[in-house]
Amino acid sequence: MRGCLNGVPSSVAGSNTLSQTSASQASLPSDGIAAASVLPPVQLLTGLGLAVAGVVAFSLRPVIIKLAYRYNVDPVTLIMLRMVFALPFFLGMALWSGARKGAGKGDRAPIAGRDLALTIGLGITGYYAASFCDFLGLRYVSAGMGRLLLFLYPTIVVILSAMFLGKRIGLREVVALVVSYAGVALVVWSEVGTGHPNFMAGAGLVFMGAFLYSVYLVGSSRVVQRIGSMRFTAYAMTAACLCCILQFIVLRPLSALDLPLPVYGLSAVMAVVCTVLPVLMTAEALRRVGPNLVALSGAIGPVAAAVFGYLVLAEPMGMLQLAGAALTVAGVMIITLWKTA
Repeated sequence: MRGCLNGVPSSVAGSNTLSQTSASQASLPSDGIAAASVLPPVQLLTGLGLAVAGVVAFSLRPVIIKLAYRYNVDPVTLIMLRMVFALPFFLGMALWSGARKGAGKGDRAPIAGRDLALTIGLGITGYYAASFCDFLGLRYVSAGMGRLLLFLYPTIVVILSAMFLGKRIGLREVVALVVSYAGVALVVWSEVGTGHPNFMAGAGLVFMGAFLYSVYLVGSSRVVQRIGSMRFTAYAMTAACLCCILQFIVLRPLSALDLPLPVYGLSAVMAVVCTVLPVLMTAEALRRVGPNLVALSGAIGPVAAAVFGYLVLAEPMGMLQLAGAALTVAGVMIITLWKTA
């Protein structure tokens, strides 16, 4: 299991971008369809079921954030509450990753000071800063729009990898980038002037969150190999949780916690159902069916968020939005699943 932004697994960022960390994953065919043909039916169905459940659970997050905002809670307080509820789980994960008998060498070996500093820094960038941008942006854009913009992170990873890691951008990457951003442009164009007055600012904040998460992915790919994927995730998430709590202490009085009970309930659901459970379900899905099939299930995310937004928040879902979402999903799937010739 690698890190995730609010439940989005970093291992689905693109099979050509991040190295796999599990021997069971490495033994699977690189093509998703080929992998499905050699897996036992029970393993395939269970793995895909877990992957889809993780994606759907994470897709609820922007809807829950929007519901919480109806109680006039501010982003600083809301993200702090979410992290307070999630922190015990990640502390437990950190302890378990080093103590379990089957832990890999990276999970048991002492962490060098440089790797610990990198882990904390990447956690603050990819979990705290990126999540905070996302929370701020969702005040001004729809849940479906927010999920769609966040879903662009694999394309950003490709660009950053080319700039800083020397990864070549080939034909499939160019096609994917054009298709993905054409889809986003179509959705943005359809919503400009019809949504919140600060719609463009909100979209920019959510996209910045996706960018910061992509920086985290590119920076973490080698650290994960040295210290172990589960321990890296647990430590990075713990650092992010502590930053959110510290931010609240500095910027808000304790009276800000005088909130309606539903806000606490929504925060707990967001922490457990939309953060911790997707991380665990995605990890198990990766072990069972490998990254490509998990990536394929990720295409459900923007659609699920749009449907939840329509059903729960009465957000509009017209033909232009659906067409743009389809183009964006297609572009990300090209990045993730198209085999290199």
